[in-house]
Amino acid sequence: MARCFFSEDSFWNQPIAADAVADERSDDFLERLAVEPGGAFWINCNEYAMPVYEVDEYTPLRTVHQREMEPSWKPGRWAPRDKYWSHGPGFGKEVPIPDNAIPDPGTDAHLAVVDWSRNLVWDMWAARIRPDGEWESRTGMVYAADGPGVWKTEDFPVKNGESIHFYGPSRAAGVPIVAGLAMRDEILSGEIRHKIAMATWHNAFQQFTAPAIWTDGFEDGGLPEGAVMQLDPELDLSKYDLSPAARTLSRAMQRYGMVNVDNARGNAVYTEGLYGHPGWTWDGILSPDELKRIPLEKYRVLKLGPITYLGDARSVNV
Repeated sequence: MARCFFSEDSFWNQPIAADAVADERSDDFLERLAVEPGGAFWINCNEYAMPVYEVDEYTPLRTVHQREMEPSWKPGRWAPRDKYWSHGPGFGKEVPIPDNAIPDPGTDAHLAVVDWSRNLVWDMWAARIRPDGEWESRTGMVYAADGPGVWKTEDFPVKNGESIHFYGPSRAAGVPIVAGLAMRDEILSGEIRHKIAMATWHNAFQQFTAPAIWTDGFEDGGLPEGAVMQLDPELDLSKYDLSPAARTLSRAMQRYGMVNVDNARGNAVYTEGLYGHPGWTWDGILSPDELKRIPLEKYRVLKLGPITYLGDARSVNV
């Protein structure tokens, strides 16, 4: 059985209750998402996926330097010029990164490593190898692989109008990047036992709900980050000509649901990125457009929890 991140009682590993109800605004949220091409969900497996490398005591230990904010960056979306990206507490020194590690080649350049023997995960955003051979990243966090997988807003000195990226977290919603990630081994085993991370282009401005601790949403009345969506648990998946891998992903979306964790240029769910692993590929296993065969009206947004009215400034550099 493939391993799951976080404790058995973690939010991420809890199935949706049989008596869960839709939010009263569910139809409105779906209408907003439906304006995207194809409406339903894309699978981020070949692009904007999250590479995760397993490491051990033999993996080289590296310093991940703080990547500076580029001189061309315009103030406004994420704050005044006296604010900068930063790593979280304890991150940066002695990070185990294998020689074959490659960040997501998209602009987000996420990367995570996990040491199961120590139950530790390191994750980062905008990671890269510098010309001098040293690693650097804009953000970075280290946390327990068997912990709750949920942080609190008060864990960070973030202020309204700033970005949570100034304080370490690598997801705009302030959740670990491995949270909700559909991993290769899980998909090949035929069972995913946790919620699935998703993103949209229609996230609410300065409104989020747990497990999110922040938001980069910019749409008035949009879907709050942290919201949980569910694929109709009674839906007959055999009607949609899905691969075994896509059926496995869809069953998790029926049983555990999906969590809105970030902004994306469309509606998407996240899998592990297979970059850097010789012979590993999603080709012939999972296609990025398979879930678009399931209409968006087959989903619902579950009843939202308490809303917090904080977040990034209105976006001008999206």
